[in-house]
Amino acid sequence: MSKQKFFENSIHPEMIILDIVARWESTQAVFKRWDSLAGECICCNALFESLEQASQKYSLDLAKLLKELEEEAGRRCLS
Repeated sequence: MSKQKFFENSIHPEMIILDIVARWESTQAVFKRWDSLAGECICCNALFESLEQASQKYSLDLAKLLKELEEEAGRRCLS
């Protein structure tokens, strides 16, 4: 699989949050679960930031958030 094809079919740190929730709507639930750690609504206040930028802004564990988002997106692809 080419690198470009991989990035087209997966969630990666450089992706904008809006692009993630637009492509995999069910990931909104993941962001809602992380709102309490961020101290505010991530989709309300960081929608136009990359996943990496938002993780830094809110001191979130990027690897763990990415894993949860990928799992949720994968679940929806299989159903």
